[in-house]
Amino acid sequence: MKIGIKGDTSFTVTKEMLASQDGDDTLEVFSTPTMVLKIERTAALSVLPFMEEGYTMVGVKIDVQHTAATLEGMKVFVHTELIDISENGKFLTFKAEVSNEKGIIGAGTHVRAIVNKKRFMEKLRAAVSEG
Repeated sequence: MKIGIKGDTSFTVTKEMLASQDGDDTLEVFSTPTMVLKIERTAALSVLPFMEEGYTMVGVKIDVQHTAATLEGMKVFVHTELIDISENGKFLTFKAEVSNEKGIIGAGTHVRAIVNKKRFMEKLRAAVSEG
């Protein structure tokens, strides 16, 4: 894995992706939580082919600004780029830019941690059972 790996996804905004679907009395525009989800997925998919067997990634930090609204039916494009790998190789930092047909609607950074699947789940189960 190396710095510079890029990820690109695109989709059309559906009703389920609108802020009004979150249960609040809000506008019918593309929601920030959905934008965050799409950034995380795009970043993860870009480096997934480089993961060692038995390992995966989890999101640990996101810093995003949602700067413009997008209506249902509009096309959204998510672009990520791996900009840093921690010295121990366990943390991957991505920059992200999100746009629609009219221009940029959001940008920020996202950090993912590389974890051993089996150990991660064992630790989680042990922590939950300890209560």
